[in-house]
Amino acid sequence: MLTAYRTLRGPGEETIIIKKSRFIGYAQPAESEESAVKFIETIRKKHWDANHNCYAYQVGYNDEVQKSNDAGEPAGTAGRPILEVIKKEELKNVVVVVTRYFGGTLLGAGGLIRAYGQTAGAALQAAGVVTRTLFQAVRVEIEYTWLGRVENETLQGGYFIDRIEYLDRVAVIALVPVDQFEQYFTLITDITNGQAVVVPDVQVFASVMNGKLVR
Repeated sequence: MLTAYRTLRGPGEETIIIKKSRFIGYAQPAESEESAVKFIETIRKKHWDANHNCYAYQVGYNDEVQKSNDAGEPAGTAGRPILEVIKKEELKNVVVVVTRYFGGTLLGAGGLIRAYGQTAGAALQAAGVVTRTLFQAVRVEIEYTWLGRVENETLQGGYFIDRIEYLDRVAVIALVPVDQFEQYFTLITDITNGQAVVVPDVQVFASVMNGKLVR
């Protein structure tokens, strides 16, 4: 079971000039093939006057969908190099489009491969890479008198609080790494003298940035 993967923090853009040709790289997270295709179409419309809008994307937790397109460049000189950069960085759920405005100087097959790969890498770097980890959501139902203790122990233990529901009893929805559920269950049971109801809920991928959880 996949418990962590690398992807992009957000959208990224970078421009590189090579022998008067302008290469503009765009990178973005894509949770589905549909969202990847939509992003590609957005760039195509934005740069309708460009000579080429080449792209590649890799989607799926097991890299089920891998596609690339040379968009009029010689076969294997654009889309494939972009895809290879994505794969080399071991990224999942990512789409990259590289737009080219021809500058009048032919680069040759090798030059094109380097140019598209370099631009794709620059766009990925501009977007930033994050690791998304699989967390187990845990619902902790307690009396209000235990709230402060549960909050403190959860946060001090390196876990995260997604939200708190104030009902007849208070419910703390915590997020813990999937392989630490039993450890967290024991912690909460011990500090509440067995008075807490601890129930696992859904599993979600999230990344940790500056000590905070980003879903």
